[in-house]
Amino acid sequence: MIPSRLFSARLRVLEGMGRWTPSTQAVLGPGWLLPQHASPRLLSVSCADGAKHQEPRRKKLLSEKQLKRHFVDHRRVLVRGGRGGDGVSCFHSEPRKEFGGPDGGDGGNGGHVILRVDQQVKSLASVLSRYQGFDGEDGGRKNCFGRNGALLYIRVPLGTLVKEGHEVVADLSHPGDEYVAALGGAGGKGNRFFLANDNRAPVTCTPGQPGQERVLFLELKTVAHAGMVGFPNAGKSSLLRAISNAKPTVASYPFTTLNPHVGIVHYEDHQQIAVADIPGLVRGAHRNRGLGCAFLRHVERCRFLLFVVDLSVPEPWTQVEDLKYELEKYEEGLSARPHAIVANKIDLPEARARLPQLQARLGQKAIALSAATGENLEELLLRLKDLHEEHVANELARGRQPLRW
Repeated sequence: MIPSRLFSARLRVLEGMGRWTPSTQAVLGPGWLLPQHASPRLLSVSCADGAKHQEPRRKKLLSEKQLKRHFVDHRRVLVRGGRGGDGVSCFHSEPRKEFGGPDGGDGGNGGHVILRVDQQVKSLASVLSRYQGFDGEDGGRKNCFGRNGALLYIRVPLGTLVKEGHEVVADLSHPGDEYVAALGGAGGKGNRFFLANDNRAPVTCTPGQPGQERVLFLELKTVAHAGMVGFPNAGKSSLLRAISNAKPTVASYPFTTLNPHVGIVHYEDHQQIAVADIPGLVRGAHRNRGLGCAFLRHVERCRFLLFVVDLSVPEPWTQVEDLKYELEKYEEGLSARPHAIVANKIDLPEARARLPQLQARLGQKAIALSAATGENLEELLLRLKDLHEEHVANELARGRQPLRW
């Protein structure tokens, strides 16, 4: 039988603490009991608050709009693979075994640094200027090998071009593409590796090798089905907002768009076409006038083009000629890609009067529309679908997989 004084000493009851709640740092022992009139909810809420305050602070993720403000389409990166682990020189030690022999294990290999395409990444702004791979672990006793270094993945946007010097070493233009930017170093050998008939007790071990070190230049070229090309203030951003859910900046002054924007056009048969809004070009862009080369390289990946013409200016047909000239001077054959001519701002009186002259000068039909009022957008959407179907048919005939969004 247990004495009553021992029983009372065993159970420590908190008395007179009706309004007491434990703090976030309070620790209740197994022998402490809460009074009957104390609410158990107070304890659970307090513990939840304590757990909430103990969570580490995390960096707030930027939205897509904020990332667009810091759009980066080129980056110099120093990548270095992980170093291999060292081999170990040791001998087996066990009672009643005088000559246990060498049992030093090999070191683990260093981790590789790999570039991987991620469609959620829109620019190279999140890519750092230096990356170091994970090192391999050293070998151990009893022939234990060291652990290999983990792989380090660098997320890059779709359409990233990898250059080493002036040589293109990789073109990451498909979702899920990977490129090993730097190899990890090989692990060192333990003295067990050097065991031979003429050397029964080797003491030699080798250190791990350093990882590969390279300086790479990453260049982003926007990947899209269609690219809208035009002079500044031609209404390309307004047109992209009208046919897709993209929200590029629109204003009544030239060079409003400084970074390319991609919008997705949805059709009833679940077909999706990506349209890129290329920043405005100027005459002499192929000579890098007005950041021309920085804008023109985003046109290279577009499968077909939309020449957006401003009908409100005098002689609008000269815009098409100048745009084709700049594209041809930048890359031969670029202006000969399948295209459509879009005559924008048809809602203005002077623009509607210049439409017959434009079609007569170009010798082909131009799609007259208004991005501001939405007039005749259906004709553009149908023409986009026709161009996309022609592109898909040509890619399949060549045995290549067409781009999908």
